Amino acid sequence: MPGGGGGGGDSALGRVLRRVGGDGVLDRLARLPGADLTTLLLALMRRRAGRLGAPEVLRRYREDRFVTPASVPHGRLRTAEQAVLSALPAEFEVVTLAPVVPLGTHTVLGDVDQNNVLSTVRGTEVAADTTAGLALEAAVRRVDRRAEVRLAALQRVLRAQRFDGPVSFAHFSLLGLASAGRDTGNLGFERRHLAEHLRAGVDAVRACGIEGLQIRVTVLDPRFQAVADEVRDTLHDVELVDDPHREAGRQYYSGLCFKLFAVTCGQRLDIGDGGFLCWTQAMLADRKERLLTTGLSVERLALLVPQAPVPTAHPAAAP
Repeated sequence: MPGGGGGGGDSALGRVLRRVGGDGVLDRLARLPGADLTTLLLALMRRRAGRLGAPEVLRRYREDRFVTPASVPHGRLRTAEQAVLSALPAEFEVVTLAPVVPLGTHTVLGDVDQNNVLSTVRGTEVAADTTAGLALEAAVRRVDRRAEVRLAALQRVLRAQRFDGPVSFAHFSLLGLASAGRDTGNLGFERRHLAEHLRAGVDAVRACGIEGLQIRVTVLDPRFQAVADEVRDTLHDVELVDDPHREAGRQYYSGLCFKLFAVTCGQRLDIGDGGFLCWTQAMLADRKERLLTTGLSVERLALLVPQAPVPTAHPAAAP
């Protein structure tokens, strides 16, 4: 907030700031050079950790939803991970991403509230979206502007916002795909790579033994209607549905976006999301750059593998 550092009357932040010296404290800390702030935070965390005992660490482990084990059985998850990787086209290079990305990645690229990611004291944040890390790597590889880049990664991600429901988790495994290249005119990049991503997503889901699948496509720019129509003609074996009323993702997707749903027992379960993004354009300061990403929830796919047992939630974990 301007000027006062976000004290905000009786808010929790305002209460804390009044205890440590007033609203100006937050502004002064925010203006510190990155290295100085890191030095301060490391000293603070060292002091706080030094006051803890083993019982307190155990209590936190029992109560903190960020640190409890996954509720999906390991064998089911591993089977699903192997299945989706085996279904990837050979053109995609599978990379192993770091568990953290630079501080601000999800806010700057995806317009995500910083409170919904887990920030660290060393200028990084825990990965909340595999496609963000893939986009960063794609931008690094696209510096010469020549060869197109196709990347894939399996990554465990963590999201701080709370979700309700038995198939919502604080941390979970995602398969991410990213294709980056240059505008070739007539939406050529978009036509080629959209069909490739959707086919890869369909094959990955079916490799898990799941046949019921629906793709809902949202056209955000009228020029992309022809791209959507062309893909519909290409994917004859999949139900493609127009979804003009979708709201989620409009703040960062451009041109066209889509969602993948598993259809089972007459119900739809959201298992994936993707679309065209301007992230590499912004990072490389080049409006000719193009990027398409897709993310699939391997956690949810593992639950849908035929005869997969329903997980038992950790007794102290939030949904």
